[in-house]
Amino acid sequence: MMKGKKGEGNWQERLLAWFDGHKRDLPWREDKPRNPYHVWISEIMLQQTRTEAVKPYFNSWMERFPNISALARAKESEVLHQWQGLGYYSRARNIHKAAMEMAETYGGRLPDRKEDILSLPGIGSYTAGAILSMAYGKREGAIDGNVLRVYARLYQVEEDILKSRGRKKIEALVNETLPDRAGDFNEALMDLGADICIPKNPRCSLCPLAEDCAAFRNGKEKELPFRTPKKPPKEEQAACGIWIKEGRVLLHKRPARGMLASMWEFPMALGETEEEARKGLEQLLAGKTEDFLWQYKHVFTHRIWHMKAYPVREGAVPEGEYRWFSPEEYREIPLAGPHARLAAFVEKIVY
Repeated sequence: MMKGKKGEGNWQERLLAWFDGHKRDLPWREDKPRNPYHVWISEIMLQQTRTEAVKPYFNSWMERFPNISALARAKESEVLHQWQGLGYYSRARNIHKAAMEMAETYGGRLPDRKEDILSLPGIGSYTAGAILSMAYGKREGAIDGNVLRVYARLYQVEEDILKSRGRKKIEALVNETLPDRAGDFNEALMDLGADICIPKNPRCSLCPLAEDCAAFRNGKEKELPFRTPKKPPKEEQAACGIWIKEGRVLLHKRPARGMLASMWEFPMALGETEEEARKGLEQLLAGKTEDFLWQYKHVFTHRIWHMKAYPVREGAVPEGEYRWFSPEEYREIPLAGPHARLAAFVEKIVY
């Protein structure tokens, strides 16, 4: 067990005292008591997305879908369009499915039993713990990347925190040290990890737990947590076609399964080289392309697209889900993240 200079067992109180004076001002924390719907949506949005980026999306989401019932009544395309720009669109689909299930089974409310929450699409142990502790005041842990990092340093856990053994060790420590103010405690750990106990160059001189931290005491705060290096993402060239006819632009709807499922995009071909991708685009549209007008590097978790967009001369519309859209129309459909950027560029230079 950790043995800090100020006495074992007191670090939770020090963390909560620090949180009471330094908590971040976030829109989903404004309700007292906390709104379970707000906790749920914010926690899903915060997965893989920076807090500052989430704030405007959260606010606009709540204007569009103020409660679970309103969300359940919406079409999936409306939900995806509202989510546009946040990426990882399976999150939005699962939110919509869960809302419909809650409208049908729980009267449009988030259940307050762990097993019921975990049965909903897209909700795992972390999100369930966040909802139960922050909105319902239950003594549940909520272990995200920030919490893993804080505990790995606090208790000098030297196993890989993303592998089963390391994660289970930290889960046991969290459950053992969880105080009655579990919701505030979970958020305090998140804030500490976001602002002070950061991945590189932790700000230990500002940390309320520095004297309790085993890694800091032993000079290992920059070495921990340990993670097995990831494989580098696959890099691909992406050629996109800008084909405009009578004021309308040709777009393609991606398949219902897989990456960016059911999202709209400009006609696109991938290749290992720029030339291969461009030839693939010309074959797809049975036409010729002119010099590129737009380029963009889009980074996904496991791959990178080096995108270039080419004006397309007269060709043939491929079979499948292709359709012509006016700017007014494509503003209302869910466009895959990088293609939304391209659409904004096309609208600026053409219309």
